Amino acid sequence: MRPNSYQSVVAELAAAADPRRAESSAWFFKTGKGQYGEVDQFLGINVPTQRKIALRYRDLPHAAVQKLLASKVHEHRFVALEILVAQFEAASASEQTAIYRFYLAHAACVNNWDLVDTSAPYIVGRYLLTRPRAILKKLAKSSLIWERRISIVATFALIRAGETADTFEIARLLLGDPHDLIHKAVGWALREAGKRTPDQLLAFLQANYDALPRTALRYAIERFTPAERKRFLAGDFTAV
Repeated sequence: MRPNSYQSVVAELAAAADPRRAESSAWFFKTGKGQYGEVDQFLGINVPTQRKIALRYRDLPHAAVQKLLASKVHEHRFVALEILVAQFEAASASEQTAIYRFYLAHAACVNNWDLVDTSAPYIVGRYLLTRPRAILKKLAKSSLIWERRISIVATFALIRAGETADTFEIARLLLGDPHDLIHKAVGWALREAGKRTPDQLLAFLQANYDALPRTALRYAIERFTPAERKRFLAGDFTAV
């Protein structure tokens, strides 16, 4: 077995499997019939262990990464994405473009909330820091929930760079989204953007109060005091 191959990654992950943790993970990530993670399978490996394994395989060829992404095993896909993140961090500009395109071409495999959250800001978001961002609107309008989550979660890289306009714009596009996983991501992103631009956050919440899902609103106002949160939930966004 080659030391830097698809087979060797799979073997390492199999050796680290924990059936009891796998059962818990299957419940946590909603793999019941009709739930968003219905087809997901778990080995039961904690995140630090997966990340250590990924770093050992940071030079894995994209053909092997693609095979991991195509797997029904959640940890295979998680490690594949961590490998891509590690590769992106060390890549040249042209290599980063190739990784970014590879990632978007396989977005359907980034098909659980943790997979999006561990990769979208660090590949899509970082790539767009110095580039046009029309792709975020395209992803926000996708029929695929995971592409929609990528669109908002990717903006965390922009928020960290002090830019919040795209977060508010994508959040507005996602106001009518039917899925709770999008509501949570939108609220989370709004909360983080609000740390940078609190006045803009309150203006956004006031302007979109009637359309904003309650889950998103509750996440967005978490950092405020209990009294402020009570007022905001009632639609009162007067000066803090």
